[in-house]
Amino acid sequence: MSLFNIFNKLQKSDDSQKLDLEWMHADMHSHLIPGIDDGAQTTEESLVLIERLASYGLKKLITTPHIMSEFFRNTPETISSGLMELKKATEAAGINIELEAAAEYYLDEIFFEKVEKNEQLLTFGSNKMLLLETGFMSKPHILLETFFQLEMSGYQPVFAHPERYIYLHQESHTLEALADRNIPFQLNLLSLTGYYSKGVKKFAEKIIDMGLVKLVGTDCHNEKYLDALERLPREKYYEKLKELDLWNKNL
Repeated sequence: MSLFNIFNKLQKSDDSQKLDLEWMHADMHSHLIPGIDDGAQTTEESLVLIERLASYGLKKLITTPHIMSEFFRNTPETISSGLMELKKATEAAGINIELEAAAEYYLDEIFFEKVEKNEQLLTFGSNKMLLLETGFMSKPHILLETFFQLEMSGYQPVFAHPERYIYLHQESHTLEALADRNIPFQLNLLSLTGYYSKGVKKFAEKIIDMGLVKLVGTDCHNEKYLDALERLPREKYYEKLKELDLWNKNL
């Protein structure tokens, strides 16, 4: 085999390992509005992240700033104004991608009170999907009650990155209860690369096999996340992901 043919073969192999997320259409979990949570801190940083996400073939980004009563006290107003400025900057930079915003709510007593008081909550999708996270170690005692209350209020709760919650790894009855309630799970793509831990990767594969994953997201905060994400095509569950009937495709 000539050196040219060897180089050609290596080049084709390298191309096959490039990250392509066009099949996903929309990323519905990221932290791209600058300076309002632990994600991008400047407009310049946001634009670098958005340009890279667009280069992977994504057509739409629904960014989801944290709303946490103790740390990130964002409101629909701060998120809306931040999105407006980010859209202007993205257009000025010539980056062709659709931008929307919702939020990633931290499930605690204060959030539960917001639901009970019927306060405005930021959702995405046509069926008022609402992204919820919890602490990683301990299950909130109001977990199932909050999901039920949201459903009764006309929302579709979505459980953010459940593969990262250690209590779910240890409490099969809680996982079964969520599955019985048909709570849609949102998986972080990075979880399949081992970025968080081997245990998280294994649990991510488990909930895919259980058919619980309905949405996937990058959960992008900075360039380190995207550098790690580019390893995804080398993972065995990458092709399984592409075969799932994910809700991302219709956002």
